[in-house]
Amino acid sequence: MSPERRYAEQAGLVLTSMGMPAAYGKLMGWLLICDPPAQSGAEISAALGLSKGSVSGGLRMLETAGLIHRVAMPGRRGIFFRMAPDALMKATGSEKFTQFRELMDHGLEVIGGRDAPGAERLRETRDFYAYIEVELPKLIERYHRERGGR
Repeated sequence: MSPERRYAEQAGLVLTSMGMPAAYGKLMGWLLICDPPAQSGAEISAALGLSKGSVSGGLRMLETAGLIHRVAMPGRRGIFFRMAPDALMKATGSEKFTQFRELMDHGLEVIGGRDAPGAERLRETRDFYAYIEVELPKLIERYHRERGGR
């Protein structure tokens, strides 16, 4: 097995531990390191030994999530997919944390407010997500600024 394939397999394991289907994690791992960086579903299927159905479903899910996008390959026919260099950074956007914070806010309403019996778990989690929601965009901006906008 090539080092690139091993990396994709490792990515699959890591992302499976985070709740993502293994095939999708392998696809992400592959698209992070493959050469050329834009590949067709058939090329990815062959490289990873995954069924065309798994690859198609995974690519659709990753594209819907905004992690990959379709690109044209001059002189070649078909659909090609590429991961943007900052795709995973964008995937951690604060809107996800806003949704979690809103869910915790709703939970607090359901049980009777921040000071209701049993509110500690919701309150602590809500406060954490509210903090991340505010601070993550600042952190990403600082990262870009320190890297000179690269």
